[in-house]
Amino acid sequence: MSATLYGVGVGPGDPELLTLKAHRLIREAAVVAYPVNAKGEGFAHTVVGKFLQSNAIHLPIHVPMKTERAPAQCAYDAASIEIAEHLSAGRDVVFLCEGDPFFFGSFMYLFERLKGDHPCKVVPGVTSLTACAAELGRPLAARNDVLKVLPAPLDAAALTRELETAQSAAIIKVGRHFDKVRGVVEALGLTSEAWIVEAATNPEQKVRRLGDVPAGDRPYFSTILIYRGEEQW
Repeated sequence: MSATLYGVGVGPGDPELLTLKAHRLIREAAVVAYPVNAKGEGFAHTVVGKFLQSNAIHLPIHVPMKTERAPAQCAYDAASIEIAEHLSAGRDVVFLCEGDPFFFGSFMYLFERLKGDHPCKVVPGVTSLTACAAELGRPLAARNDVLKVLPAPLDAAALTRELETAQSAAIIKVGRHFDKVRGVVEALGLTSEAWIVEAATNPEQKVRRLGDVPAGDRPYFSTILIYRGEEQW
């Protein structure tokens, strides 16, 4: 029988936020896969590296950070073949995923490619979204508030339309889109309601009002939280 592929959420960066199940699977992993950037660096691997067995087989997956989808699709195609070889040989594979595997996580692409031929299980993790709310010390939404999760790569017009009707909003994947997002927020008069959390739960974490970010600053691993609802905290 085929072994199992586990998509394991490792959370936003603080190793103590791992679930007990994630910690057990990571410690037992004979084969571990994880995404890496062009420099060969993998954030998820950095979070849990100290828990891995010294003789674990490592499968770094080089995922191009490009707007075009084709290069990334090719990377997942190749990775799924390599992972399938281990599964067919009876070796479980643990795939490390930042945050939660099914919340904008890269694991979803491997899951779709492999679930038809191999058992695949998802181990949820703490998302950057909930981590940012915890570090800011403010609920995302309450009672009947509607929370919108908006990817920053959306164009300015789409972001504007969504924010115009948002009681509560979380803008994720800000990175290089910071200037565009800031411009939209300012144009809508929402700057006083907006906070930005950078590198949540990590040693370099910063929590600031959006208006306090100096001109020219480019917070990378960051989420912007905006609340304009009527709930009294």
